[in-house]
Order: sequence, then C-alpha cells, then structure tokens
Amino acid sequence: MSDKPAIHGTTAPGFEPVRDAFAANWQTGNEIGAAFALMIDGETVVDLWGGWADRKKTLPWTEDTIVPVFSTGKAVTAMVMAKLVSDGTIDYDAPVADYWPEFARAGKDRVTVAEALSHQAGLAGFPEPMEPGDWFDRDFIEDRLAAMHPLWVPGQGSGYHPLTHGFIADAIARRMTGRTIGGHLREDIAGPRCIDFRIGTPESEHSRTAEHVLPPRPPFLGKMNDIKAAAFLKPWSSPGRRGAAEWRMAEFPAANGHGTARAIAELLSPFARAGKLRDTQLIAPDVVEAAMRERVSGPDRVLPFDLAYGAGILINRDLGHLGPEPKAVGQYGFGGSCGFADPVRGISGSYVMNRQMDVLSGDPRAMALIEAAYGCL
Repeated sequence: MSDKPAIHGTTAPGFEPVRDAFAANWQTGNEIGAAFALMIDGETVVDLWGGWADRKKTLPWTEDTIVPVFSTGKAVTAMVMAKLVSDGTIDYDAPVADYWPEFARAGKDRVTVAEALSHQAGLAGFPEPMEPGDWFDRDFIEDRLAAMHPLWVPGQGSGYHPLTHGFIADAIARRMTGRTIGGHLREDIAGPRCIDFRIGTPESEHSRTAEHVLPPRPPFLGKMNDIKAAAFLKPWSSPGRRGAAEWRMAEFPAANGHGTARAIAELLSPFARAGKLRDTQLIAPDVVEAAMRERVSGPDRVLPFDLAYGAGILINRDLGHLGPEPKAVGQYGFGGSCGFADPVRGISGSYVMNRQMDVLSGDPRAMALIEAAYGCL
C-alpha cells in the first residue's frame, strides 16, 4: 500500500491550497492518519481526512474516524465553562471555594475560577507519590487537590496543569449542576446537535477510534524544576493503562477528549462568533469576551514558553502557533493536535492526527495547514 494516501473530503472554491498542504504532510514521513477542518462564520469551508487509523496502515481513516486529542480538549472544556458562566451558574471572579468549599484548604481560599482555569492555582501536579491508576478515582484526586499546598503562590504567574486543570473544572461544574463537563457536552451541547466529540467515550465508539502512536522521543521541557517534574515526569504524573478501554471511557476533561476535526472546529466556533453555535446564542457575547480576556502572561513554570491565557484558553499573541492573528485563541494537544478560533475573522478550525510528534505546541503539520488556510482568506 502506498504511503501517499488519497485525500478525502471537501474544500470550498479558493481553499484548494489547504488540500495541497494537507497532502504534503505525508511527504515528510511524519503522518499516518489525520483530518483538518475550517469554518467561517459557522459554515464549513474545509473538511479533509486521509491516511490510516492504525499504525500498520491497514485501516483507512474515514469521515467518522475519531481520535484522542489530549490537551486540545482543554479548549472545549473552556467553552463548557463559559456556558456555565453565561447561564449564571458560576462566576469567573468568584473563589473556587464558593462552589467547592474543601478547596479553600492550604491557603487556596482566594483562588478564583479564572485563576484556576488559567493555570495559576499552583496545582500543576502531585509531588507526593501515588499510583498512576489513582487518576481513575475522581474522589481521590479531588481530595488530594483540596488538601494540597500550592506549588507557588496562586495568582503569581502560570504553570501549565496537564491533568489537574480538568479535575478542577469538573469539580466546580459537578457541584453546581450535578453533571460533569462530559455530561454537559453529551446532554446540552454536542449530543443534541450530533457534534462528534466526547469527554468520556463509550465502548460503542471504540471500534472507530484511531490508534495513536507515541512520539519518537519525549518533548523538550526546558530547564527542569520540581514543578515540571510533578506535572510531567513522576511515575504517577499520568494515568496508567493509557489507550485501554478504561482510559477512553474515563472523563479527563483536560486530557482525553475524543472526536473529529470538524467537531472541534464547531465546538470552538462560539469563540469566533461572539458566542453563537450554529443558529443558537449558546454563550452571551460579554462572557465570550471575558473568557478570552488575558488573565496571565509571561514565562510559564511548566512549559518552556511565554504564554498568555484567558479563562482556560490559550491566547495566540505570544506564541503565534495558531496563525497570524494575535487575538486568536485555542489549544494544542500532546503530539500535535490543535483547535483554534479567530474572533477577528470569524473562523475556527482543528487539526487532529494519530502519529504524535515530540512537540508541546506548534506542530509543523498543523501550522502548515493553518498558514495555508489564512492564505486563502
């Protein structure tokens, strides 16, 4: 079988260069299967897929292939939290402890929802030992987070929270509504609209899930410190049994969303369209502005970048990995996936794949597609 697969899907007139860029990604040898989608004002102008869903290149990547996108799901979680703010359920500027009283322990009583969502809570990882499988015990993780002393003074700069970010958001949502982040997606947002993205993927969907292939080497984290080690490098820094059915079915809102590129592009479109999802005003425009407003910027304690964050969503200004628009927002996931939204041009998009590379942000495959897309505007 050829290593240059057929490219499937559609491109609106004038967006043919995106298809060319998508096909060119296989020429590097760094692609197995992938998809890319782009929307303008809620209308799809690019929806492409190609390659294979398995590492042996025997199963074609199809229109409805889904794939784990790791931290790209944080942007979807930010959208769900923005809806809860818009609904009046929570307030970005309120302390987390107003909704989760136990969180006030160990000097965390003044940490706001916006600070927690923007990686400023000082809870990037657990320095004390635990079992990797403990991540599957939600109550255990929440108890540890509530009791934990912050690794730095909260509110004084960011330190990327790979997994705990989602547990904090989920704890707030569940205590106020009785439903998880994944539950809100299923019942209120993605599910009723048949948008193919889940946090907590049932076994019935596993047969169409692409097999992800780990990167050839670990990504470069920069100069090591104790916070980075807790976040990424301890034996318990990530869940055990990754890739197994149990991991797919678990709800890790920061790390294990599964879906298609077109689904992510659509779920992020409210950030590009002043809160509209299709024909519905899902989120109030002022809440979208508040979600995208800068909450922190500067050197991150975990990732080797200067970062700017809104309430749970990366602001493109400092990194520039999401295209030429500084006001664009989004998130990259471990290995290369990404989702983005540009409120200036009204566009949203996503790149997903199963061959992970050793990049934390700014995968060249994704950036080539985003550059081609902007060149067509």
